Amino acid sequence: MSGPGPHNLERIPDQVGYLIINEDGAVMSSSGELENDERTASVIMSMVNLACKVKINPDKPDTFKRLSVVFEDFMYVVTISSHKIYVCKRKHMPQEPVTA
Repeated sequence: MSGPGPHNLERIPDQVGYLIINEDGAVMSSSGELENDERTASVIMSMVNLACKVKINPDKPDTFKRLSVVFEDFMYVVTISSHKIYVCKRKHMPQEPVTA
């Protein structure tokens, strides 16, 4: 299931792994910390399916463009394109709040 990044996902800064998932939820390609990670793919698919049903603005039929799931040390950035779901796991380094 792993292989070279056909969409240059390996070039994303702070990237530690990626998944490419088809519409049926099957992992088509994977790398790094997400290599062959069927469980994460399943969870992401559930989140994407739910996000697609949410209508924030009923006047716009478009679905979401990007979904970010942020944890303390890492985040998942999810994008749908060409009937595929691209998931990139990146390091998350929150900046300290500016206090005056």
